Amino acid sequence: MSELTLVDLVRNGTMNAEIAATLASIAAEQHSFMVVAVPRFAGKSTVTNAMLHCVPANVPVHRLSGDEAEMDRLKRDAGGGYLVVGEFSRAPVPGYIWGPPVRKVFETMRAGYSLSTALHAPSVDDAYAAICRTNGVPDEDASRLTYMVYIQRMGDDEDSFWRRIAQVHEVDRVADGRPQGRVLHRWQERDDRFEQVEEPRLLAVGADRLRERARRLAELASSGRTGVEDVRCVVAGSER
Repeated sequence: MSELTLVDLVRNGTMNAEIAATLASIAAEQHSFMVVAVPRFAGKSTVTNAMLHCVPANVPVHRLSGDEAEMDRLKRDAGGGYLVVGEFSRAPVPGYIWGPPVRKVFETMRAGYSLSTALHAPSVDDAYAAICRTNGVPDEDASRLTYMVYIQRMGDDEDSFWRRIAQVHEVDRVADGRPQGRVLHRWQERDDRFEQVEEPRLLAVGADRLRERARRLAELASSGRTGVEDVRCVVAGSER
C-alpha cells in the first residue's frame, strides 16, 4: 500500500485543505518542523511523510540513523536539505534519538540543514521543554524549529482510531525553553470543525497563493486524485 499524501489526509478528515496547504508550504520552503502527539498510532509518521512529499525534488532528504559520526560528516559536508529523525525518544528503536544525539542534530542544523522529526508530548510547550530542558538544546538552536503540528487521536482500538490535526503552531523564537509564536490552525472538537486562527508570518508564499493552493488541494480531494505527483504539481504550480 502506498504512503498517504496530504490530499488523502484531507479526504479522511485528518485535516482540511487549508491546513494541508500550510503543511505543504512548510516543507516546500524547507522550514524545520516537528509532529507531536501523545498516544501511539496517532499518525505522526504518516503526517511527517506526507509533508516530506512536498520537499522540492532537488533538495536532499537525509534519513538519519542516529549515529553521531553520520551527523559530523553531514556537518562537514554542509550540503543542505532535510535531516529526518524518526523521533526524539528514549525508546530503543532504530532512528530514535535522545540526549547527546539530539543536541548533535541541532548543531548539525547550523551548517544549513532543516529538521523533520516527531515527539510524544501533551502540548507544544511540553515538546519544547523536552528539547531544551530535558535534552539540553540551547534556545538559539531550538529556535530553528519553527513549526509544530499537534495531532489528536480518538477511538477505542486500532480498527476504530480516527485523527485530527488539533493545532498548527508557528514559532518565532524560543526563550527560556518556551516557544514564542502563534497558533495558525486549530480543531474545534465540539463540532468537529477546523478553523484558521492567524495567517502565517514566516512563510514566503503570500496569503492569496496559499488560499489558491488550498483550493487546488481541495479539488484534488474531491476528484479522488491523491497521488504524490498531483500534490507536487499543486505546490509547484501555485508558485508560477
